[in-house]
Amino acid sequence: MKFSSILGPIWLDADETSLTQVSYSEIPETAEANQAILLQAKDEIIAYLAGERIDFSVPIKFLSGTPFQQAAWRELQAIPYGETRSYQEQATNIDRPKAVRAIGQANRNNPLAIIVPCHRVLGKNGQLTGYSGSGEKGLAIKAQLLKIEKSRES
Repeated sequence: MKFSSILGPIWLDADETSLTQVSYSEIPETAEANQAILLQAKDEIIAYLAGERIDFSVPIKFLSGTPFQQAAWRELQAIPYGETRSYQEQATNIDRPKAVRAIGQANRNNPLAIIVPCHRVLGKNGQLTGYSGSGEKGLAIKAQLLKIEKSRES
């Protein structure tokens, strides 16, 4: 499912029971995608982007990823709304303190952008670094997501 948002187009995919992908780039929707889950995810993302929602209840599932990547993605889910962590903190929290670059790559491959909040991870000095969309577009999306969260806290 594709829908328009303040961030630009967003594509979603699901299996029979869970949301499996959120992307800023076109993805094929699987034939068995559960439309109710896709609609729930769309509604929740739109509400989040409007500052009306701080968490998600849509069921999710990681269909891919190494055990390390999945551990990194689960750790992303532990970062509270409106807060940030560094890549170093994320690596340390999964007991892999020397795997900072691997954490960055895992976050880059996060299949559930926004829902699994890799946008909440910053460089060690608090600087915006890479995000799901490549280059300036990705950094602009990351900055916008963080701005949404900070403005809701105020």
